[in-house]
Order: sequence, then structure tokens, then C-alpha cells
Amino acid sequence: SEARHRTVQLCILLFLGTDRRIYYMISKGGSEALLRTLVSSMKRVPPNDIVLLPLMQLLAKVGHRDRKIGHKAEEAEAVHLTLSLLRRSLHDQRRATACLWVLRVFASCGELSVDMILSLCSLLETNSRHAVDRGYVTTLIKLFEDWHYTDLENQYVPLRRSLLHCLRHITNIRAGKKALFESDGISILYRTTQDLLGKRGVELLVISATQIMRKCYPKCPLPLPSSQSVYSFPVPGRPESSHSCDSSSHGKSRCRLSWRTLSFDEDLETDLRKLCTRPEPDRTRQDLKQYERFFPELQSDFKVLNNCSSHCGSSEEQVRKSKQTHRSCETTRTAVSELYQEARSFHSPHLITTRHEMLSILLERHQFSIPGHDPEIYTNFAAMTKSIAGYSLLAFPDFWGHLPLPYQQSIAQRNDGVQRKKVFEDIQRLLNPGDIIDKVVFDLETPRFEYDLILNSDVNCSQHHQWFYFEVSGMKAGMLYCFNIINCEKTNSQFNYGMQPVLYSVQEALQGRPHWVREGNEVCYYKNHFSQPSSSKGGQKGLSFYSLSFTVIFPHNDDVCYLAYHYPYTYTALQTQLQLLKQSLDPEMVFFRHQTLCNTLNGNPCPVITITACPRSQNRNNVQQFRNRPYVVLTARVHPGESNASWVMKGTLEFLCSNDPAAMMLRETYIFKIIPMLNPDGVINGTHRCSLTGEDLNRQWMKPDINLSPTIYHCKGLLSYLNGIGKAPIVFCDYHGHSRKKNVFLYGCSIKETLWQSGTTASTTTVKEDPGYRTLPKILDRIAPAFAFNSCNFLVEKSRQSTARVVVWKEIGVLRSYTMESTYCGFDQGVYKVNQHLLIVLYAVDWWFPIPVLGEPCDWRFSFQPVSKVSHLPVIDLCWSFQGKPAGTSMPLYWDWKPLL
Repeated sequence: SEARHRTVQLCILLFLGTDRRIYYMISKGGSEALLRTLVSSMKRVPPNDIVLLPLMQLLAKVGHRDRKIGHKAEEAEAVHLTLSLLRRSLHDQRRATACLWVLRVFASCGELSVDMILSLCSLLETNSRHAVDRGYVTTLIKLFEDWHYTDLENQYVPLRRSLLHCLRHITNIRAGKKALFESDGISILYRTTQDLLGKRGVELLVISATQIMRKCYPKCPLPLPSSQSVYSFPVPGRPESSHSCDSSSHGKSRCRLSWRTLSFDEDLETDLRKLCTRPEPDRTRQDLKQYERFFPELQSDFKVLNNCSSHCGSSEEQVRKSKQTHRSCETTRTAVSELYQEARSFHSPHLITTRHEMLSILLERHQFSIPGHDPEIYTNFAAMTKSIAGYSLLAFPDFWGHLPLPYQQSIAQRNDGVQRKKVFEDIQRLLNPGDIIDKVVFDLETPRFEYDLILNSDVNCSQHHQWFYFEVSGMKAGMLYCFNIINCEKTNSQFNYGMQPVLYSVQEALQGRPHWVREGNEVCYYKNHFSQPSSSKGGQKGLSFYSLSFTVIFPHNDDVCYLAYHYPYTYTALQTQLQLLKQSLDPEMVFFRHQTLCNTLNGNPCPVITITACPRSQNRNNVQQFRNRPYVVLTARVHPGESNASWVMKGTLEFLCSNDPAAMMLRETYIFKIIPMLNPDGVINGTHRCSLTGEDLNRQWMKPDINLSPTIYHCKGLLSYLNGIGKAPIVFCDYHGHSRKKNVFLYGCSIKETLWQSGTTASTTTVKEDPGYRTLPKILDRIAPAFAFNSCNFLVEKSRQSTARVVVWKEIGVLRSYTMESTYCGFDQGVYKVNQHLLIVLYAVDWWFPIPVLGEPCDWRFSFQPVSKVSHLPVIDLCWSFQGKPAGTSMPLYWDWKPLL
């Protein structure tokens, strides 16, 4: 009675007084006294509500003014006691409410709030289970439906939202989802939501109802007999039944997947010894002697000028030299119609034996000239390419060729409500399953306007679904076709931020417009109800696939069109480009060697290219200067789905072999070793990320296997050989594509930046590091319109320790070792801002890349001006004074950058 009397008196004093009394009490330790009293009262069994309830009300009032109340409560052990009392008081409304008041005050301390929320989660789950067991789900659904049809003026929206709030919490558990589905809850929510669309003041109801429907949509596997790829390849030394990406049977994949669960800071390498210590070479000098043949420029018997450009180890003798024609692409409408029918016959599987005749007819009737492409050479190279599926047909865009668009395409604007519309369409399918043709089809006699497409996994694998390239024919002009790719894996995509697929029309090509065009409306990327197999995700369950959905209106009847994730670039296209590039060179100016680094697992040659300037004469000094040039090594396309890397590499090769003054200076200063395609088998067989072994080749650099990863093994051997003879490259760059960011940027390696970012206690004052790794990115940021220095990263992550960038930096000792990432989408800065990728921009990206290699001793001055109102492509007047010549001399150079269409 005495405690009760004192508590009542204190309540009267504080509740009737001003805040000044409360602050005075806090300053004299009043909060601590209240907490001690609260703890002792809660420990009594049973609790005395006459004392406890006023005390908790008082503590709630005082706690709002005490900024340290959370820490004080933790020290007094009041937090867990209050949570425990709340669990025991669920049947007592007054006591439970008082507990919640106090907990809300305690949660004002940020450090305590997370722990309290986690403790309350189990309480919410218990309440949800009680609600399911007692049949409250059906009652809540009926109440919501009744209020929906009663509240016609929308005066009780908060009440209806509260009912949905209860349902949302109940459906957080599996039993709640099942109860809502069995009580026809999805159907009721769908009907009521459709009534609310377009009405003002009820948007929150639509959002809540949509979230509940998506959550309760039954999960189901893909309609496939197996998650494994339809193609397999016998991997040397591995049983045919095992798959590298099946982590249940392959330990390396489990290890690789485990890195993905690390947070950003946990993934950073913080061991100073590992960062600073260079590993011992993994091969002897004798082993590296085999790579001497890839450096003919260093051999003592080097023949100068006689045949400076040559092609070693290629199939040049099997390829007929291209006959260049320059006739107009314009034809009469009748001729176009006839050619189009022949083009359709060219793709008919029933006429494979007449493919060469169709090819001859097409080329004879429609002679044309596309720079850097020759259909006859392409076809001959394609016939020699080895695929595990035995491909015998050519896609028309690959055979016929294409030109860059003469105009830019802006990043697509996404309409409001597109994703919600797609979700409602999925729910409608669930409610009306009879509207779906639930079977695999390749051709339909009855016209359909919506198709669900399933991407094949990488070879010998059960995952990596992203890249696509497929043909559509027999369409009706002006009709809206919808394509849903339903088994994408990444949690987000640039398709949600303005990116569109690319489309190629055969009819347009035959009318003189052979372009890949960004196409697609209502583009949306969202989580669907198809569940990923746990075997492909290291045993993780509950992961969902994502859908890419877009609509297309085809302009021509019965056309043949091709849709792709990004501009395709095939292995045969590379071979054709190298052949045509060699034919166009002046052998007295350009030293060009095309050799075969090795054969892939399936027997396709992996090319390695050497580009530099020929010595000016056979004079000893000139030859010596030729051999003393430093090396730059460039690689690309280790991930087959990143076709933009090949387009950037195409720009590199064409620029370095051009007559541009900057290119001539680069050739006279450096020797470029280029491996333009590190994963030919993956490109040929349509994989997104892996080789034929089902492994990511960019995770094999630390210890590559000569039998399983021959291209990586020999590429690393070539770099090790250069390092062994004292000619380690001054720059190494591996070209990639990025699906979640815009612009072009570099990843590099820095010890200090890694340690600073990780917040480690290790001192960096004793670490000496050359800051030159930042020079090239900074220069690129100044001169390249597509480059974004703010997106660059120089951190060394544990999950990237076996990538090319990190291994070449750490083991070969290349300070400027980079991964260059080019966006699939477009740009949000500079002169290309709000524009999507064009092929011409992809070429231009790597015309810029080699320039900063000259840039360290240069003074750069640059300006931008538009070429014309039609193209909006920049001409950049670039001036620098190159100080690499003998002292006292300089070479001013003015270079106008113009796109070569």
C-alpha cells in the first residue's frame, strides 16, 4: 500500500506539472529509480497491477524526455523482463498495452531497437499461429470484403487497411498463406483490388492487397523435367553424371556460393600479409619456354619489312578472299518480296541441303557492302566452327550483317503501374488456368499473342539464366505480342531502369535497313512464383525466379525477326573481323600477327593477336627500339553472355590498326597482346557465364587446369612468360559487361583503399603503394564521354581473389590491372546522357581506352562539339604534347575523333 501511495503521488506531481519537473527528476537519477522499481515489481509473481500499471505509464512519460533511457533500461535488465511480461500478458489488454508503451520508449535507442524487434518477431509469429488455428483468416477476409462493398464513399479506409495489415502479418507464416489461399482469399482480394484501381484515396489499400496476393501465390517449379541444361559435354576426368554448378556434389561451387552471403565489409581482404605478399610462380622457366613462339617480335631471326603482317596457325587458306561490292541496297518492292521469301527458305529446317544455293541466290540478287563484314567469309568460318549441339543453321543477322543505327535511342521511360499490371496478369492466370496452353510448343496454328519463354541453363549446369537470342516468325503486323522470360535469376536488372531488348527484322534488312534496334514496351523485371531448385543454389530453399516481360508490335506481316538481350557478337564474327582486318592493313605500317593460343575443350582455336608498328628500317637501333617497347595486354569475353565486351574489343582492334595519328603513336610506343575471346566454347554454345565444364573461367586464374581451362591456363602462362623475361605488362585489362549499372568504369586493385574501406586496425603508414593505378581511370574520366570515375572501385575482395584482375595484380605484379565494365543499358552522364547503348558508342568506348596509356606524361586539353543534328555524336578535338621523345623535343598532335560508320 505504501508503494502504491508513493507511485500515485509521483504520478500526480509529474502529470500535473510541466516538463521542467520531469527534466529535474531525470537529472537527479529519477529514470534509474523508476527502472529499479519496475524491475522489482515485474519479478513478483503474480504481478501487482495496482502498482505496475501506473509505474509503467509514468516511465513511458519520463522516458520520452530521457535520451539515454534505452541504455539505462539495458543496464537495469528491464528490457528482457518487459518482453517476458508482454508474452505472459497477451490475455490482459491493459497490461499488454502498458508493456508496448514502455518498449516503444526503450526502442528510441537505435542499438536496442534491432534486438527488440527480433524478440518481438517470435511473439508476432505466435499470435499469427493462434489466428490461423482459430479460423480468424476466413473471418478477416469476409470482414474486408463486407467493408469493401459497404464503404462506397471510402470513409473507413483506415479500418479496411487495418484488416489488410492483420492479414499481412498472418501470411508471414506458411500456415497463414495456406489458410488464405484455401479460403479463396486471393480471388476476393483480386476482385476488390480491381474495383479500387483508378480511384482516389485508396492507393494504400491496393498496395497492401497486392503485397498479400504476391506473398500467397503458390510457389511451383518450372514446367521442365529437369533443371539441368539440355546439353551436356563430357568433361575430362569427371563422371558424366556430375555437374559443376550442382553444389550438392561439387565442393568448389559450395565454397564459391558461400562468398555471396558475405556482407560488403566482410568480403574485403583485410590480411595485410596476403595483400602485400606475392606468391611464388606456379610454373618453372622451362615450362614457360613454350610461350616464346607468341613473341616473334623478340626473336633474333626476325625478318623486317618483308612480311611484317602475317597470320599463323589460322585457316586462311580455307577462306576465300572477299569480293567487295559497292552497289546500292535499294531494290524494287517486288524484288524485296522475292528476296524475303528466299530469306525465309534460308531458315527452313527442311531445306538444309539447299542452304548454299539459297546463300548464292541472296548474294547474287542483293549485293551490298557492310564495313567489316563479308557473308561468304562468315559462312565458311561458321562451317568450321564446332558446337556440341551440331548447329547447322545461321541466324540471318549474323550471316547478312548489320549497320549501327544512324541516330540515338533514348532510355525508355517506364510507365507507372506496369509491374502491378504484370502481377495482376499472373494472378489472373492462377484464377483462370483454362486460359493457358500448358505445354511446350514450337509452332502454333492458332495465333497466340503472349508467350512464356524458359531460358536454358549453361552447359553442364543448372543455373545462369540471363542471355537470350531467339527468332520469331509468322507474326501479324500491328498486333501487340507479349514475351515473358520466366526464369531469370538476378534480383534486379537495368530492364527496370530504361533498358530494352534489341530487335532485327529481315524485311527491314532486305529493304536496306539492316539494324539492331532497341525495341519493347511495358518492359518490366519482377519476382515471380516459380521457385529455383535448391540444388542450383547450394541447398538454399525458397528462392524465386524473376520474370522479364515486354511487348512488341511488329511492323510487317509474316516477317522473320530476332530478339536478343544485347547486340549479339559470335565467335565466327570475331574470326571474320580478324580476317578482314588483316586484309585491310598496310604491312609496311602495322605489325599484325594472328596466332592460336590454344584449342578449347571442343577443339575451337582461341586467337591471340599482336599489334604494334613495324621498325622503320633494319637498322640495329630501330630494331632494338622495336623490341624494347613495353607491353599492354587486353582480354575479353570470358563470360559469353557479355557480348558488349566483344563490341568494345572490336573497337579496340579497329582503332589500333587504323591510320589515326593517335593509333600510329600507340603502335610506335607499345606492343599490344590481345586475346579477344577467352571463352570461345561458351560463346558458340550460347552459355551466359560458364565454359563447357560448367565453371566460371574468371574464377580459375589462381590455379587454372590445363585440361579444364586451357585458355586461362595459357593466357596466364603468356603473362608469366613476360614477367619472367622482365617485360611484365604496364597495363592489363579484361573487358566485361555489367547488367546492373550504367556507363563504363574500371575495377582496379589497391592495398590502402581496401584497408581504409574495411575499417581494419592495421596501420597503412608503413605500406608503400604507387598511386599510378588511378592515373588511367582519371584520364579516361576527363576525355571519354561514356566513362564514370565515380563508379570505379579499387578494392580487393575475397570473392574476387581468383579473378584475372586480382591474380595479374598480385602474382604478375601489374600495378595497372583492371576489369573494364561496360553497361548493357546506357548512360546517365555526359553527352550520351539518357541514351541507350548504340553499337557506334560501344566501338568508341575502346577507341578511348588505349589513349591514356600515353597520357601519363601528357598535358591534356579537350573540347566537345556535336557532329551534326542528325547523329548527335561528339567530335572531340584533342591536343596533347607527348614528352616521351628525347629531351628538349615535343610532338604536338591534333586528333579529330570521328565515328567510322
